[in-house]
Amino acid sequence: MVPAPRLADAVNERLEEFLADRASILRSISDDLDPLAGFSKAFLSGGKRFRARFCSLGFDAVRGSRREAPDAGAERYAVVSASAALEVFHAAALVHDDLIDNSDTRRGAPSAHRVFEGRHVEGGWTGSAEEYGRATAILLGDLLLGWSDELLDEGLAGLRDRGASRATRLEFNRMRTEVTMGQYLDILEERAWLTRPEEDQRARAERVVVYKSAKYSIESPLAIGAAIAGGSGRQVEALREFGLPLGIAFQLRDDLLGVYGDPAVTGKPAGDDLREGKRTVLVAIARARLSSGQRRLLDELLGDPGLDADQVRVLQRTIRECGAVDEVEAVIEAETDRALAALESRDLDREAARDLADLARAVTRRER
Repeated sequence: MVPAPRLADAVNERLEEFLADRASILRSISDDLDPLAGFSKAFLSGGKRFRARFCSLGFDAVRGSRREAPDAGAERYAVVSASAALEVFHAAALVHDDLIDNSDTRRGAPSAHRVFEGRHVEGGWTGSAEEYGRATAILLGDLLLGWSDELLDEGLAGLRDRGASRATRLEFNRMRTEVTMGQYLDILEERAWLTRPEEDQRARAERVVVYKSAKYSIESPLAIGAAIAGGSGRQVEALREFGLPLGIAFQLRDDLLGVYGDPAVTGKPAGDDLREGKRTVLVAIARARLSSGQRRLLDELLGDPGLDADQVRVLQRTIRECGAVDEVEAVIEAETDRALAALESRDLDREAARDLADLARAVTRRER
């Protein structure tokens, strides 16, 4: 089994090799494309590699007891390539997500559209710097999406088990559709929530959690790793039963950090989700618990990009004092317990199951 540090090294090496090759292609077109290659390399050098780790452990949960299979080298290359592909896909999603949300920062640094907006200003170019930054970020995100496909295909090309290759590709395609539509549902809720029945708002927010994050962040990477290993239906199902509730807990933790996280740790401004008007499960629970007057105040302030620090603190206090934070924490604990219970399946390798349990605790107790 590949420990997390060794996996990270393998994924980083694969990314460096791949990005260097693609940078040479961009350079052959024009050296004006160097900033795109440079940003991609820098952006992909960071991150927690959670998706890569879940992909590798999905493979190990199936193949752990058959590690010396004849095709082991090709399979391991496929897993590392798929893990790297997930990281590139995630980078593309973040570039587009920051653009959609008008976010200024990502991981404590300027977001992609702001970086290229700044290049426009520094260069003294004509036209709108903001429009240039947005257009460049759209194209950069599209480029990264295409590169994620190329990485996956390069890894799968060496597999002798074509059924495993097809299953992996189908899972990746399904993930891509689900997360893209989950993003749309998120945008829809931010704009259409006022016209929806009050009693439906939590369920609608939970649907966004499932499709925008839970499946994409954990369930799909696990299933992709398992597919490369030729996992049985029972094994893949056990991993899904672990991955979906854990993915829900993962996103709920992210929602809490989006409101209460320390900017020095998260790399995002305090209360950023409040300024962006995210209609999260946390907000849905708070609205159900608040008095009508408090609910009106929440609705009035939520989504105002000009919220100052005092207004953010008012909203933070209002949401916490109504008990919404405690309820979300209870849901995180319950979903994590449900995920851990799925690891008792006899169809999964025991060592990999223990590693998955450790990673589950890490992703649900994190500070960023």
